[in-house]
Amino acid sequence: MTFNFENSKKLALGKKDKSSIRGVDAPIRNLVSFVNAHDDYFTTSSCSGRIVLIKDEDKKQKGLFLFRTHEKISFEKLKEALEKIAGEDKKIMVMFKQEPCLLVVSCRDKDSQWKLFSFARNNGWKKSGILSVDKKFLIELMATETISFPIIDGGKILVSDDFLKLVLEKANKNLKKGWEKIKRLEWLMEKP
Repeated sequence: MTFNFENSKKLALGKKDKSSIRGVDAPIRNLVSFVNAHDDYFTTSSCSGRIVLIKDEDKKQKGLFLFRTHEKISFEKLKEALEKIAGEDKKIMVMFKQEPCLLVVSCRDKDSQWKLFSFARNNGWKKSGILSVDKKFLIELMATETISFPIIDGGKILVSDDFLKLVLEKANKNLKKGWEKIKRLEWLMEKP
């Protein structure tokens, strides 16, 4: 069976959003619109970057995310979330993660795939990769800014407030860097 790009794009863009946040994050919304308006591309997944507190599990399952934001966050709000989580379940390990912006794109063919992949890699999306070179011609565009470490174990917060403030400052800066990369790619994609 051959890949029908036009039909796949129509079906994908007509589907109800199944993401847990039920929509596209505001900082990446314009880029998603530009990609989807292009004749040779459509998005299958996107994230503008986020800070999460997540159960340390091998498999993706319901209830993994204990806290999530796609915005910069204050120390007070994060500390409040940590204390709440630590007090609720004494048996789990919780990870702090700041994850970079991400965009998964289906391309019309190998030429359009390579063009967008190269374009993104040369403009700050350094962890990008080609996911499929047959059928859907998928690429994953990803920035590099990331932080990950265990933060709660056995109901105990594992880091000091000073360390948490330092990490949070870096995480918030990383989100901002990702948003700048989104804006740059958006600007480059809208140029003729």
